[in-house]
Amino acid sequence: MTDKTDQRARLTLSQLEVFASIARSGSMRAAAGRVARSQSAASSALAELESALGAQVFDRVGRRLVLNENGRALLPKATGIVEQALEAESLFKEAHAAPLRIAASYTIGEYLLPDLIVDWKRRHPAARVRLDISNTRDVLEALAAFRVDIGFMEGEHTHPDLLVRRWRTDEIVVVAARNHPLAARRATLRKLSEASWILREPGSGTREASDRWLIPHLSDVDVGMELGSNEAVKRAVASGLGLGCLSRHAVAGAVDRGWLVELATTLPPKRRTLSVVVHRARHLGTASRTFLEHCLASGTA
Repeated sequence: MTDKTDQRARLTLSQLEVFASIARSGSMRAAAGRVARSQSAASSALAELESALGAQVFDRVGRRLVLNENGRALLPKATGIVEQALEAESLFKEAHAAPLRIAASYTIGEYLLPDLIVDWKRRHPAARVRLDISNTRDVLEALAAFRVDIGFMEGEHTHPDLLVRRWRTDEIVVVAARNHPLAARRATLRKLSEASWILREPGSGTREASDRWLIPHLSDVDVGMELGSNEAVKRAVASGLGLGCLSRHAVAGAVDRGWLVELATTLPPKRRTLSVVVHRARHLGTASRTFLEHCLASGTA
């Protein structure tokens, strides 16, 4: 007598690839384009996967497909299986391997990672890297949704699905234009409270650190401008429109060239942690592991 379970359809790599792509994009059309299949073929693959599992993995909300509890449980496994298959293929066609996907908040992505990536690429010339730079909140969202392999962030955020590891330390400093009235003397808390400030946007790690530093010590923080990048803040500060509050890494070059001045203030020093983040359930391939090891070995500047 044949066991009925033996007749049950088995999952295929193609089905898991379509499922993971739909989970990332939220739509059948976008997913089909990402995995180079027709929309009907992708739809059939999803139907076959749900039939094999005996359960739905998405809730249908209008035209969108939203992961349900079953889908959230399957996604880490499916992503890991697909990535291991790609890694196996890359053993024989390394030049065409999937790129290492990194997400980093602005300070890290603009001022720390480029040199590390260049050095790592010298040792792994066939590897490809894609670096996405955004604010800390977006980095965490990309990691949680399996859109990137490794994340780097500023601040003290946590997420139940992510592992956060201390990487380096950083210091937040106050900067001004060379001709700003406070540039030539030690700025008191009263003078800083009277000044206009140009800060990063809410949601960025630098803004979080700035608020935690300034608000408890100043009677007022007059935010005249909120800008979405370190470079925009530096340019606005250099024009004399207000004081800036940024990472020392971000302002070092401008201070050395003389178009920004780091203020001496009566504020206590403000240091923060820069962290590396990975998904708890993600299988890290060879490229991810070696790059992570390379970064962790780079020291704690």
